[in-house]
Amino acid sequence: MRTSDIPPPSAGEGQPAEGRQGEGPEPRRLNAVEPRLRRFAQQQRSEMPKAEAIFWEQVRAGRFHGFKFKRQVPITPYVADFLCASARLVVELDGPPHDKAQQIAKDAARDRWFRSQGFTVLRFSNELVFGGLALVMREVLAALEAAHGPSPGSLRSPPSPAEGRGFGGSHA
Repeated sequence: MRTSDIPPPSAGEGQPAEGRQGEGPEPRRLNAVEPRLRRFAQQQRSEMPKAEAIFWEQVRAGRFHGFKFKRQVPITPYVADFLCASARLVVELDGPPHDKAQQIAKDAARDRWFRSQGFTVLRFSNELVFGGLALVMREVLAALEAAHGPSPGSLRSPPSPAEGRGFGGSHA
């Protein structure tokens, strides 16, 4: 990528791009993603298993209590199934290949790596998504609230008297 292709930073954030020329190589991006990993993530998005499609329908476009999720996100050296960046939450959904002992060990190492980078990792089986989606979503909400506090639409937030809720008895 040429320096001229990089847009200048927002006002007040460092020097414009043209002021950096001649200062050596471009700084490395925080999560520089290899083209191979990016292609793999794109392929995974186009071949989404049914359990992932069900989960994605619940969280896409900020539908889940206003939290934004992305799917099949490359975080070098891995690709996270689902990521809520603002909460640093990774959600992994596992099908039959993840039941084997070797894959369980790989998943544990992967989870340790994500945690070492400051992410919270939730891992659910596809079967749980099919049969207990409400439980999965409650656990996801609990993790999001642990990171951000109660969301405005959360069942755990206190009732609002201004919205006609929260009164102990009848009101005349």
